Amino acid sequence: MTAALWTLDALVAATGGRVVGSPRAEVHGISIDSRTIDSDEAFFAILGDSRDGHDFVPAALERGAALAVVAEARLAELPADGRYLVVDDVLEALRAIGRAARARTNARIVAVTGSVGKTSTKEALRHVLSEQGKTHASVASYNNHWGVPLTLARMPADCAFGIFEIGMNHAGEITPLAHLVRPHVAVVTTVAPVHLEFFRDVDAIAEAKAEIFDGLEPGGAAVIDGDIDQTPILVEAALAHGARVVRFGRTPACETHVVQMSLQAESSTVMADVLGHALTYKIGAPGRHVVRNSLAVLSCVVLVGADLARAGLALAAMTPPKGRGERHVLHLGHGEAMLIDESYNANPASMRAAIDLLGHADVGLKGRRIAVLGDMLELGSRGERLHAELAGVLAAARIDRCYLAGPLMHALWHELPPDMQGAHAATAKEIEATLLAAVQPGDAIMVKGSFGSRMGPIVEALKARYSSTRAKSDDL
Repeated sequence: MTAALWTLDALVAATGGRVVGSPRAEVHGISIDSRTIDSDEAFFAILGDSRDGHDFVPAALERGAALAVVAEARLAELPADGRYLVVDDVLEALRAIGRAARARTNARIVAVTGSVGKTSTKEALRHVLSEQGKTHASVASYNNHWGVPLTLARMPADCAFGIFEIGMNHAGEITPLAHLVRPHVAVVTTVAPVHLEFFRDVDAIAEAKAEIFDGLEPGGAAVIDGDIDQTPILVEAALAHGARVVRFGRTPACETHVVQMSLQAESSTVMADVLGHALTYKIGAPGRHVVRNSLAVLSCVVLVGADLARAGLALAAMTPPKGRGERHVLHLGHGEAMLIDESYNANPASMRAAIDLLGHADVGLKGRRIAVLGDMLELGSRGERLHAELAGVLAAARIDRCYLAGPLMHALWHELPPDMQGAHAATAKEIEATLLAAVQPGDAIMVKGSFGSRMGPIVEALKARYSSTRAKSDDL
């Protein structure tokens, strides 16, 4: 039988809580979702943005939860025959379990932040390191004030590697999370004009991202984008914490850099110098931005003491995750089209990368490259200008037709030549029918927008209308 993730005694010791009822002596998982909880898991009734987990304690207990971690102030409202670990503050108890998980592990820990590429880099690290040892990593984008401690609390004691994603919208948010994770290697994938609504400029975003170095273990390393204007800010912050600095980028001035690369429609081939080690490798996902992320990934592999050659080979089997470049073949009855799902989120840097990706996509006879774009949010007063500037990016990528959704995309619409104008509407829903009717055999369609722009349903509508299948490397 699989060893317990936590014993009841360990949970009590970490949280200082008291036991009520008869919780099970062992817990094999940590959950905050009563709908999916298993019978051997502990349910933490945290207060979310819109719901209080205490409202779902009865459901968790009915599903057989091993125990529920609840606040003292709410205990009287809960079923009297429940199985409880009672604490003053449930989120603080989750943090305490996270600290205990970090204290007991001998795993090499990597923390990843950045304006773009956090989740993709985390997933690539999970992919390459899991072949070399037991690897634990954040689920989805669990990178905030509850997602990071939850991921830590779920980490088994016998892991060889732990990969944690850390995000932020405001200054000061990364520091406490970095202190929880205490990474041996801290990565800043890049700095870009994201969440500008909350920052004076991009330099201020760099300063906030550099908070990840606050939690570095003694002798730790900082892996930094070496090709941006904010590199000196990141380097200075890393050195102030005594970190070894590893820059990745295009030029030999970077400790890890591209020597040569070939971008294909479905993959990329790279020759690189990784901290003095020459390596040639193939990546199973396309895009210039994916190549850049791979440099950070391979730098981390060396820094945590894993095998670089094995990691390079593993990258060939890597595929894009849902919403971040995942490809689907649309079956139109009289031909096929390619759908590139970039709908998870968007900012100026990731939007440019996605447009570049579409520009490298193969199209069939008479096929077109079609960009379906929704508003990029949280850009403050620069929002309209940053949208309008995409016109040049679209032209350089040889995009044939654009379908735009949202008031900010109106600024881009006016910059497009008439032959690139497909349709514009206030919402994604309003362009859906027009887009579905316009798809032709041989087309390559890319969908991208901020989460709040609701571009994901367009992807699902295309897949449903045209009986999609997940694309293979030899499709189209």
